[in-house]
Amino acid sequence: MIGFAVIAGQYIALGMLPNFNNAVLGFFSAAFLMASTMSMNDYYDLEIDKINCPKRPIPSGIITPKEAILISIISGLIGIITAALINMHSLAVASFALILMLYYNTRGKKTGLFGNILVSICIGLPFIFGGAAVGRVTYLLLLFSLMAFISNLGREVTKGIMDLEGDRLKKIKTIAVMHGPRKASIVATMLYIIAVGVSFVPPILGMVSRAYIPFVLVSDIGFVSSSVSLTRKYDMEYAEQTKRRVLIWMFFGLLAFIAGSIYIK
Repeated sequence: MIGFAVIAGQYIALGMLPNFNNAVLGFFSAAFLMASTMSMNDYYDLEIDKINCPKRPIPSGIITPKEAILISIISGLIGIITAALINMHSLAVASFALILMLYYNTRGKKTGLFGNILVSICIGLPFIFGGAAVGRVTYLLLLFSLMAFISNLGREVTKGIMDLEGDRLKKIKTIAVMHGPRKASIVATMLYIIAVGVSFVPPILGMVSRAYIPFVLVSDIGFVSSSVSLTRKYDMEYAEQTKRRVLIWMFFGLLAFIAGSIYIK
């Protein structure tokens, strides 16, 4: 998924398909960097995952903690080297993302909201990485990265409701732990609605074609619907359902920007 996000960023920046080399290198650089950060995350989250997600690779015994660290180091090196093969701008973005996630996994996670912000920055970065790979980071690309950041921040706050039991035990200062699931659901809803508001900016400014409209409507209606439901039902089970649905609405948002870029040069 993250590799395709980079290619989408290249496409949105150019208004057309990128060349094959840039697309392939960008895809694999992002994929290996994500593998690195996820493996590292699993290593540091072992005790929490025993409670919240016992079926994950390490607590389930599929791989050992040492193997997870080895996978993280090798994947990170491949991701950085691949980014360097594109250009220096791509290397800078990739290095920044890796440093952010290293800090998040080792220290930032326990800070709660600040940790959520770090993760969400990294969700917006693949699109900027794609633009950097083709030497063109446009305002449209920055807007989509902003939307991805805001909507994922809402998703991270929602995830805090889902992970309440394990996070409370490990003293992770999420909004759900510090202020309760209801207030967390309200904060998540506010973030989703802000993301919907940002989605109106590109057509108002004439930055996208009409092809943007049908896809963004699906995305916006989905976000609003999920938001209303989350404020009414904010238990762990429904938070998990909302977290999954938000990925669908984010995907339609991505399709909207891709479709809207077809006739925009």
